[in-house]
Amino acid sequence: MVKFISSSASETENIGKKLAKKLKGTEVIALFGGLGAGKTAFTRGLSEGLGFEDGVSSPTFALVHEYEGKFPIFHFDMYRVTTYDDLYSTGFFDYIGNGILVIEWSENIEGVLPNDAIRITIKPLSENEREITISGVDIE
Repeated sequence: MVKFISSSASETENIGKKLAKKLKGTEVIALFGGLGAGKTAFTRGLSEGLGFEDGVSSPTFALVHEYEGKFPIFHFDMYRVTTYDDLYSTGFFDYIGNGILVIEWSENIEGVLPNDAIRITIKPLSENEREITISGVDIE
């Protein structure tokens, strides 16, 4: 496990870019953190690090956005997912192994996350500062 302190959205994006360098193409990245924590900023940096630079937004209403970079990226928002049937209807299980899954609000589906999921917790320390804890992969 590694911890970073970010003082801006740009720094959070840069941490996402660092992680992107370690990915092989089929990882599940579970993001944990409340509203406004920086999950989408982290995903934006990760996606840019994988070659997708057309802009990333939270998939709150679409549930999933697909991006093409070095690998396919499937960006999920599980905020409104409250049951297994809700999760199943997103097609979530069909995406596993077919690209990189980045899941916002992973706390809502923690019981079905793969054991080898990369877990990232983003915790606000102040208005701009965030503590980002990453487990499941070694990055510096």
